[in-house]
Amino acid sequence: MTHDARARHYLPPIFENRPIKVLLVGCGGNGAQMLMGLASLDAALREISSRSLRVTVVDDDIVTVANLGRQPFYRCDVGNSKARTLVERINIAHGLDWKAVHGRAPDAAGVDGADIVITCVDTAAARRALGAAIAESNRSPSYWLDLGNRATDGQFIIGTPKQIARDAIRLPTVLEAFPELADETIAEDDAPSCSVAEALERQSLFVNRVVSSHALALLYELLGRGSIGSAGGFINLASGQVVPIALPKGDAPAA
Repeated sequence: MTHDARARHYLPPIFENRPIKVLLVGCGGNGAQMLMGLASLDAALREISSRSLRVTVVDDDIVTVANLGRQPFYRCDVGNSKARTLVERINIAHGLDWKAVHGRAPDAAGVDGADIVITCVDTAAARRALGAAIAESNRSPSYWLDLGNRATDGQFIIGTPKQIARDAIRLPTVLEAFPELADETIAEDDAPSCSVAEALERQSLFVNRVVSSHALALLYELLGRGSIGSAGGFINLASGQVVPIALPKGDAPAA
């Protein structure tokens, strides 16, 4: 297969020589795994580039017994804020000063000033609310990375809500790539599980780790290596398949 050098998206120069501000919305199944991986990504970026991460996490949920096993929490965490628990643990372990907000975005933590927004939310309504906040922002993020999953499959997609480079094609956001998310008439099932067994009936034990690992690998290629060859992917644990989401045609080659 012939490699097409044009079929890549390149990180713009505005990300050089400074911390990258990340707003992570949700630290449940996918979000908690993303947060743990972002700490590793930050350590790697500091070693191989002039970049680092400055992360703010927002989530209004508390740890329950049903979260144990599929999410990186322990019995001693039950009843505590998910965001505060994980951020405190990461800050102590890595010597960071990342921030936790116990609340719901975009009300408790706005998108203004964030370079990258990562959404790990359960409903289309939450994505619509974040999308509206991004569209109305005076300083909208350069990238919006969204993760979602069902029982044994999931997807991740990165978009550019605004034009970030003169010679680059804008990447569709999750709401543009999946317009059905805009349909407010579709019923959503976001009921919490009451036990670990029930939670595992609803979602496979490792689906969040797999989806998050692929999303983190995409971020590493973009922030650590400077370009990506896809905009995300569809993952099916039952079949073992990963299907990439193609970049829009015509994205510019590196300068």
